[in-house]
Formats: sequence, structure tokens, C-alpha cells
Amino acid sequence: MEFKNLTVEIEKPIAIVTVNRPKVLNALNLETVSELGAAFSMLEANADVRAIIMTGSGEKAFVAGADITEFRGKTAPEMIPFAKKGHDVARIMESMGKPIIAAVNGYALGGGCEMSMACDMRFAADTAKFGQPEILLGLIPGMGGTQRLARLVGPGIARELVYGGEQITAQRAYEIGLVNRVYPAAQLMEETKKFALKLAAKPSHALKMAKLAMNYGYDLSLDNALMVETQCFAQCWSHPDLEEGVSAF
Repeated sequence: MEFKNLTVEIEKPIAIVTVNRPKVLNALNLETVSELGAAFSMLEANADVRAIIMTGSGEKAFVAGADITEFRGKTAPEMIPFAKKGHDVARIMESMGKPIIAAVNGYALGGGCEMSMACDMRFAADTAKFGQPEILLGLIPGMGGTQRLARLVGPGIARELVYGGEQITAQRAYEIGLVNRVYPAAQLMEETKKFALKLAAKPSHALKMAKLAMNYGYDLSLDNALMVETQCFAQCWSHPDLEEGVSAF
């Protein structure tokens, strides 16, 4: 599959999805968001790919936000499909059975921050910046930022970032739990690939069940969430990976 705004590199057993619009700091337009959905769906179906890295081209930006030039002059009803498409793509990323690591190499603002939060974890260059600056334009986050940010860092800090619209450093993002790891910029991809390869070496069915249990149990009551965990746990017992793993252990 060919993409206009992305590159997809498969380095078995991992794949790297790169938003490739460096002239506009990898800003998201509707076409790019649609291509992301197609790319992740394609990689979900590829049995040779067991873990995925998402990043941005160049050294300045992961994704610097939405491409405002495309949306200038749009009416409220005309903007709903864009927000809905962003939500749909994020749910594809969250629901797919393979782990996704965001390698945040620069600005992750607005839609960029939102796309990174749809990944399973975020590794950042020490030069990266995060934020939801939509309020500065008279807007609010429209691709999940008002919801996922609070779930990751807590409602108080999420309100501070969404209401204030300020950018934060990678170190601050690490301190509040938005980022898992911070590396010198020159080492980011190397270290992210190392971890992706570790994940790819794990039993794929068990990883899928762990992701499902954690994602779908999070918003449930504890009793209901534990039921989800029980069902996912039981599913592992019917898979050949279990016998192989127990024997190896």
C-alpha cells in the first residue's frame, strides 16, 4: 500500500510508521489521519509485524498539531468528520492486538499529543515538547485530548494543560506520567527499536490479551474489570504460546 503523507517501513518483526510532512511540521490534515487508519489496519493484518513504532519525519516534530490551513473557514458541522476520523483512528490504534510505541522526536502538540496518547507508551527525545494548545485558538482538543490526557496524568494536571494551553518539556511529561522514558535525541530511535524488539519477542497472543484487558477494563468498576481480566486470562490457556512458554520456563 502506498501513502502520500506517511512512510511505513517493515523491519521484521517490527514496523515503523512515520508521519512524513516535514514542511508543515507533520501537521495532520484529513488525508493524513485517514492514511494513519489504513496503515495501522494494514499492520494489524500483517502476521510478520509484532510491534509498531510511530514517529514523525525530521528533527523538529512528531506531529505539531492539526493543519489549520486546511480547516480555516470551515463550519462547525464540517469539522465533525475530522474529529470523528481522529477518534476512529485512535480507537484502531488502541484496539489492535499489537503494541504501539510513540517515538516522540519533537513537537507533539494538539493532535500530535492526542495521537501519541493513543499509543501504548511514549518514548521521548529530551528535546521534545508536549501540549494541548487549542485553547489559544479559541478551541478545545477534538481528537481525544480532553479524555485520554486525564486518564493518563489525572484530571487536575490535565485541566492545567488543556485550560492553559502551555507546552511542557519531555522531562516534565515524564514526571507527570505522560511519557514512559526520555532519551537524548540522537538515541531515541535506537532505544525505541530495542524495546520494540523486546516486545516483539514476547508471546503475541498474551500481549494482545494484556492490552485488551488493560484498555477495556480501565473505565469499568473493579468487579467488571476483573471479569474482563479473567476472560482474557482464560483465553491464554487455549493458545499454543502457553505450552511453549511454560516449557521454555
